[in-house]
Amino acid sequence: MNRHVQKILISALLMGAGTCMAAPDLRKVVDSSVEPLMQQQGIAGLSIAVVSKGQVQYFNYGVASRETQKPVTEGTLFEIGSVSKTFTATLGGYAQATGKLKLSDKASEHLSALAGSAFDRISLLQLATYTPGGLPLQFPDAADNAGAMLSYYQQWKPTYAPGTQRLYSNPSIGLFGYLTAQSLGQPFNVAMEKTLLPKLGLKNTYVSVPVDQSGQYAQGYDKNQKPVRVGPGALDSEAYGIKTSTHDLARYVIANMHPENLDKPLQQAIATTHTGYYKVNGMTQGLGWEYYPYPITLQALIDGNSTPMAMEPHKAEWLDTPQVQPANVLYNKTGATGGFGAYVAYVPSKDMGVVILANKNYPNAERVKVAHAIFSALDQ
Repeated sequence: MNRHVQKILISALLMGAGTCMAAPDLRKVVDSSVEPLMQQQGIAGLSIAVVSKGQVQYFNYGVASRETQKPVTEGTLFEIGSVSKTFTATLGGYAQATGKLKLSDKASEHLSALAGSAFDRISLLQLATYTPGGLPLQFPDAADNAGAMLSYYQQWKPTYAPGTQRLYSNPSIGLFGYLTAQSLGQPFNVAMEKTLLPKLGLKNTYVSVPVDQSGQYAQGYDKNQKPVRVGPGALDSEAYGIKTSTHDLARYVIANMHPENLDKPLQQAIATTHTGYYKVNGMTQGLGWEYYPYPITLQALIDGNSTPMAMEPHKAEWLDTPQVQPANVLYNKTGATGGFGAYVAYVPSKDMGVVILANKNYPNAERVKVAHAIFSALDQ
């Protein structure tokens, strides 16, 4: 498909049929969820994109910075934390689609410095799905820099047999992203910003926010309401480094629900990220994305995005055959940094999605409640 036709199709999606609810009715639903939430959680600014049947509506609240009082818009840049993992996963899927790697490859095949380590027995798929054997949520402080990172992996010993336990981990999927970039022959940031993001049509999404866009970059606030932004760390770009807007994430949701309008390798990449590999309770682990049968109760969605799911090991019940592009499921991913909180969810069979970005890290359950209320209103 040539680029001109691709742009026309994507534009048609963005300008397509009306939503299930009239705009004023949806505004009432969103306002009634968001306004008390912002007050209760002390959130300075929040932006929501609602995608329904190709149309996008934006709902913006508060300020991007208390200092400047600049209002939040759909162009405001937020840190999205671990929602970045879905981009890393898509880049990995793209590398596989273009013949640069296979998810079944052992990690050390793509980095000779890992030869002779535990990573001779750990696959790229296990890294991408948090099942290499117990890599922790974060790097130890002493290893949380580019210089010490490699030595940490060389010396690390699994707690569990690879593939048996899910333990959510930045060093796990971060290494997957790093090895993906190795296979592509480019630094990760270059592969992301020069290859994947342009292919997705995302013009306001960055690993490193350029100087000329710094005025759009929201100020984050910590639990004490002090200004904070994400700092450097080992594999930060790969695990939690994306900064973007609700405008671009709405386009990203549309691309995930309508990959047929993208080039063939990117279609294959998205299908790979949507594939289910194993189950933990009611959640099925994809590549970056996690999914649930739809419709879903609010409590089930809260449980799947709970602190125990992020902090504790869970037995991975691998599917006999990976579940490719399942019907009637809700894909989602939460993300946070010290000063930001993000949530993205979408239901391809209903052609609807929600993006919620805020310049404060607040509980996942509260984000899920807002999204669930919006989906319930749309799906009537």
